[in-house]
Amino acid sequence: MPETLTGGCQCGAVRFATKLVGRASICHCRMCQKAFGSFFGPLVSTHDGRWTRGEPKWFQSSNVARRAFCGECGTPLAYETKYGLELAIGAFDDPTKVAPAIQVNMNDKLAFFDTLTSLPIKDDPSDEWLDFMAGVHSHQHPDHDTEAWPLEEED
Repeated sequence: MPETLTGGCQCGAVRFATKLVGRASICHCRMCQKAFGSFFGPLVSTHDGRWTRGEPKWFQSSNVARRAFCGECGTPLAYETKYGLELAIGAFDDPTKVAPAIQVNMNDKLAFFDTLTSLPIKDDPSDEWLDFMAGVHSHQHPDHDTEAWPLEEED
């Protein structure tokens, strides 16, 4: 029996579950770039995806597709056409379980995309950065289902 995969938005207001996923992709189309605020849209088709907490808001991004997002925190969650629903890979609790297998809409791929892995890596954080990070206390929903939302504040 397939494993139940779960995920949701950054704040935890909207959660989903699925067992039956299809081929995962990264879409380079300009609409996905805008919808995700990124260089591409990472999506995986689902054949049984369902919302398990809350409901997303929807934006009709074209005459044939609409996109789901959390109305509280804005996290992109899904893409839907008459052919079915696709869930945002980064919104899964364990995105490694739905790793992209193909790229689509290559005509809109940003010219610098293929060179990203060759960018220099800064692995010696400054004292200022370390001080900043020491003060960060995440309000992000954990990467697993919870009984309640919002979570109780910890002391």
